[in-house]
Amino acid sequence: MRLFSLKTITLAASALCAADASLAQSDGTSKVQLWGIVDLAVRHTNNEGPTRDKLTRMVGGGMSQSRWGISAEEDLGGGNKALVYLEHRFDADSGTPAANVPFFQLSYLGLQGPYGRLTAGRQWNVLFDVVTSTYASFPYSPYMEAFKPELGVATGARTSNMLKYTFATPDRSFVGSLQYSFDENNDTKALEAGLPTSAAQVPAYVLGTLNGGAWETMGGYLRYATGGAAVGGGYLRTTLPGGTDIDAWTLGGSYRTGPWYFNTGYGLNKAKFAAVTSPVVGFRNTVDRGILGQFWSGQSNGGFMPGDASKRHLVKVGVGYQLTQQLNLGAHYFRGKQSGSGTGASNGNVNFMVAVADYAFSRRTDMYFAVDHTKVSGGAAMALDANGARSRTGITAGVRHRF
Repeated sequence: MRLFSLKTITLAASALCAADASLAQSDGTSKVQLWGIVDLAVRHTNNEGPTRDKLTRMVGGGMSQSRWGISAEEDLGGGNKALVYLEHRFDADSGTPAANVPFFQLSYLGLQGPYGRLTAGRQWNVLFDVVTSTYASFPYSPYMEAFKPELGVATGARTSNMLKYTFATPDRSFVGSLQYSFDENNDTKALEAGLPTSAAQVPAYVLGTLNGGAWETMGGYLRYATGGAAVGGGYLRTTLPGGTDIDAWTLGGSYRTGPWYFNTGYGLNKAKFAAVTSPVVGFRNTVDRGILGQFWSGQSNGGFMPGDASKRHLVKVGVGYQLTQQLNLGAHYFRGKQSGSGTGASNGNVNFMVAVADYAFSRRTDMYFAVDHTKVSGGAAMALDANGARSRTGITAGVRHRF
């Protein structure tokens, strides 16, 4: 069931654009800002590779992924403005663009007025928005780039070809957003024509889809904040190129009092694969499973191998404490459960734990030290990577600067 229709979002956009029919003549005042983050860290992990060796490497993003961006605003008069946002992500350790992603990970323009903001382009999805704004893992950084299980159920976090309408009450106690993205004929028909030999094209097709490809999405979120407390939730329906629907939900909250910060949250992904009755349907499911696997796996998001599972839960709970004006401490626990495997081999549980200390030299420069541990259990296919590792410990130390 769809919670929001394209018509709903179109009407909201019309209301925004017609916010003030008697706009005062704009003086054309504009503002352009260049900004960025450079983050470099050394990360040490065990149980890596076929021989389960230890691995020490420099990473171009321990707490935050390194990036630079350009944002622009123009005053249109009457409380209205136009805006543009571009963001490029890169690996600071090598100076190269981040692998397997578009050059601009975010690229959108929009109009903002008294009744909200309408933006169009490649943007954060509503699941990412509500988690990072309402029950972020750290008060000084929404998540840790090198270890972020909380994003493993955010269905990719970013979406291309999106329309997003965001609204808020004057005091911003309530903030919400609706999103719709176009699939733009991103389906498997061209590959199906080559069956059965086209199965070899699946990995390249999946990668191309993730690199800025389009799929249809529809959803929204709502958050409420007062004093030091905030609660929120969101829903997103994603239709993959082969026709599989992924229903994703999240709900959580946070509370700040004095030096303390508490947060908790829940996330659920459920994929509805079609019953395999023909080579075509089987091929479509193979493509969609490849994309879902990219959402769910990968060390950077604390992921583990999905196998043939179709459902994943994640519960998180964390605490932070500001020991001094400059030193923040935090600890988090995440519990994941995977199910829906036809053979049972990919059904199981996972525990994620991380502790972080962050020291701020100034408003723009900080250093951090983190220890994380991941352990999976369950069926024979439950593993952290293709080499079959079932546990891993990581140590990360780095420095971050914002400009």
